[in-house]
Amino acid sequence: MPKVSEDHLAARRSEILDGARRCFGEFGYEGATVRRLEETTGLSRGAIFHHFKDKDGLFLALAQEDARRMAEVAARQGLVQVMRDILEQPDRFEWLGTRLEIARRLRTDPEFRKSWAEKSSELTDATLARLERQKTAGKLREDVPKDVMHDYLDLVLDGLVARIASGQGGPNLSAVLDLVEASVRRPDST
Repeated sequence: MPKVSEDHLAARRSEILDGARRCFGEFGYEGATVRRLEETTGLSRGAIFHHFKDKDGLFLALAQEDARRMAEVAARQGLVQVMRDILEQPDRFEWLGTRLEIARRLRTDPEFRKSWAEKSSELTDATLARLERQKTAGKLREDVPKDVMHDYLDLVLDGLVARIASGQGGPNLSAVLDLVEASVRRPDST
């Protein structure tokens, strides 16, 4: 049997994640049956589950990859920029429905909650580090602890995702993000 290159395996894994993102986003976790995953990815269940232990493992890998992408932006430009990117380029964020599924499963599935807690710290860590750098630079309010700012921004992100994923965008959301950003900055900071 010929040996498959690491590049080929990584490309196949990425292809599966892209298809699964669309499938979970459209049908939710429960509705993303193995048959639908096969149809969306164009691959057999054997090919899919060669790369992922099971559907739950696939979903966790997808959610973790999406959190990693957001963490990269949050580390450089902040969590508000992640939200701005969602507004400006909604077609790049097919995973919005996936984030809603994560929230639902965190509420209803203790085993998932445990697995997710182990894998989801990257976005939180990136956001907290960015807030610390901004606070040290004197750009953020001094009267609000950074962990409270993080929870506030994360709450806004969840609300934005829920609103957009449910088809209720709107022309004022960019101005709302301006307000959110202004609310964490020092009044004399630009």
